[in-house]
Amino acid sequence: MARIPLTNGFTLIPEGTYIFRIYDAKYDEEFGKIVINLITAQGAKYTERFSIKNKDDEYNEKALNAFSYFAKTAMNDYSLEDISPEELIGHYIKAEVIHTQVESTKEPDKMLTFMNLGDKAPADGFDIEPTKQAMKTGKAETSTASATSQKTTKGLDLDALLG
Repeated sequence: MARIPLTNGFTLIPEGTYIFRIYDAKYDEEFGKIVINLITAQGAKYTERFSIKNKDDEYNEKALNAFSYFAKTAMNDYSLEDISPEELIGHYIKAEVIHTQVESTKEPDKMLTFMNLGDKAPADGFDIEPTKQAMKTGKAETSTASATSQKTTKGLDLDALLG
C-alpha cells in the first residue's frame, strides 16, 4: 500500500525571537501592496504584508515607514533611499514573534490569534543549523529547476555523451 506524506498543516510560529530568511518578495504597483515571504531555520513560514497606498492612491505614510524600517533592517543599510522589494530576497532579519488575541467579529464567543513581527534587527544568516526546506524554499529553487528542465529539453548533452 502506498504511503502518503503528511504536512504539519497551519500552525502559528510560537512567540519568541527568530531569524528569518526572505525567500520571496512581490510588489503590486497598481494597488501599492508589498508581500514579503519569510522562513525560519526550522522551516516555518510567515508572510509580512504592507499596503503602502491608500484608497486615494496616495502613500500611506505609516505603512511606508514600517516597510522602510523593515527593508533597511533586512539590508543592514539605514542610508538606503529606495529599494525594489525583490532586492530583499536572500537577506535575513531577526524579529520577535508576537501573538495578539482579539474577539472574532463573526463569532463573538470565539477568539482569534494574529501573529506579528515586533522588534527587528539585522542578521547575517541563521543562528542554528537550518533544515533543507529552509534553504531550498524560494525563487532560487524554482529558477534552478527551470534551468535544469531547459537544459534537458534543448537537445543532446554533449558533456554526458563524450564522458
